[in-house]
Amino acid sequence: MAFGWIDEQAELRRRAGLVRTLRPRPADAPLLDLASNDYLGLAHHPEVAEGAARAARTWGGGATGSRLVTGTTELHTELERELAAFCGFEAALVFSSGYAANLAAVTALAPHGSLIVSDAGNHASLIDGCRLARGTAQVVAHAEPDAVRKALQSHDGPAVAVSDTVFSVDGDAAPLAALALACREHGAGLVVDDAHGLGVLGDGGRGAPYAVGLAGADDVVVTVTLSKSLGSQGGAVLGPARVIDHLVNTARTFIFDTGLAPAAAGAALSALRLLRREPERAARARAVAGDLHARLTAMGLEAVRPDAAVVSVRAPSPEAALRWAADCRTAGVVVGCFRPPSVPDGISRLRLTARADLTEDRIARAVRVIGETRP
Repeated sequence: MAFGWIDEQAELRRRAGLVRTLRPRPADAPLLDLASNDYLGLAHHPEVAEGAARAARTWGGGATGSRLVTGTTELHTELERELAAFCGFEAALVFSSGYAANLAAVTALAPHGSLIVSDAGNHASLIDGCRLARGTAQVVAHAEPDAVRKALQSHDGPAVAVSDTVFSVDGDAAPLAALALACREHGAGLVVDDAHGLGVLGDGGRGAPYAVGLAGADDVVVTVTLSKSLGSQGGAVLGPARVIDHLVNTARTFIFDTGLAPAAAGAALSALRLLRREPERAARARAVAGDLHARLTAMGLEAVRPDAAVVSVRAPSPEAALRWAADCRTAGVVVGCFRPPSVPDGISRLRLTARADLTEDRIARAVRVIGETRP
């Protein structure tokens, strides 16, 4: 029978407690949300919603085509110009998603004969970029610059190191300055995904590369998403103008994909301008993360110290993590639940989002619920 193997895979997932299901949420959900990536609380901000509505009224519901045909509006170029300036880079290129941006950056910058050195904790989009690239990928130990250096020493030719800036599972930060040094010793480029750093780290939320002095470097390329701190949808690649021009001409997820919807571009631009006007939102998100971590560990829970806005709390098993998350939801608090294969180390955990708009009462409520429902 065609696709008969699917039933076997489904049964294996059920036995392992790894079944995933969609859960549509209503517009007025009464639950306290600690699961989304809305780090700055901008997804429902009136200015951001109005930016999306205004763009839709002006440009229509869709981009109408790929970026190189009809899918580039004046709004897209305005967003690219302001995003690059805010993060400290020469140029930017907007994509339909952060996933597409990562695929573009890795595949276009790792041609045949090149080496890609990839951190073991990288996001799936970077991993898929390595798989699709024509270069040879080598996975190295998590957050170990010396492992990157050793891999680069063994290769004679073009090379690039690829890493998240803040890893999405535990929320720990990559040693960016040391990674850049290792790359420069061997003439390699550095591509980093700042999805969880933009809006949270750096001066006023300008990102992790900005925070460590790598913004604008001619050997550093950064990808970001517009769907987390900026409360919209889409992604972008930031870097030297010649790199961005190269992507325009070679990146398949740019050339053959329909452009980002104008409403998403309008929302992201409004959020970016709001963040520029209210830079204290970034510091607030970090403070909430630190507060959550301190309270949870004081209760005896095993939580990883956050470097940005992600707080990870270990669970004893996939089944326990799933039950814990479900019990939290029943008590009115939504938390993320990360289980294999989403976690590279095989350890299940709750993943909490520290949002800048969380009040003291909500933080206390969330901590109380998580503690009372612990396995």
